[in-house]
Amino acid sequence: MKISEFQELLKSLENLEIFLPDGHLIPAHFHITEAGLNTRHFVDCGGTERLEKSVNFQLWVANDLDHRLSPSKLLGIIRKAAVLWEGEDLVVEMEYQADTIARYGLIERDGKLMLTCLQTACLAQDQCGVPAVKTKLNLKDLVTTGGCCTPGGGCC
Repeated sequence: MKISEFQELLKSLENLEIFLPDGHLIPAHFHITEAGLNTRHFVDCGGTERLEKSVNFQLWVANDLDHRLSPSKLLGIIRKAAVLWEGEDLVVEMEYQADTIARYGLIERDGKLMLTCLQTACLAQDQCGVPAVKTKLNLKDLVTTGGCCTPGGGCC
């Protein structure tokens, strides 16, 4: 989800509820402890220089059970932090404590904010020897020639 989509969705929500990929709700008393710009400037395994940017929010759950972050309050946080991404409509990522700090994507599904699992990938598969995905075939669909491997063909 892009930051513009996130802001529009927040305008329509009465309560701020965010669900983990497994369907569990992040406790309602979570805080946004950081709102910022993540920049990754790197060279992939094929030697291509890349620059990736995203808007990042860090979610934190404290022991103050009465805390509630409203959608309008989060919109105010976004407005203050927007100077960091200078008007770029970047993808939103969320950080949340798992076994270590985990990074997630964000989508809207049926009016709910859902964290999504991010995956690693090779960005230069054609250059670093990753084999292409092989097409699976059924043996019955193979075309035969010269009677070999057919009933009565004598090869089995």
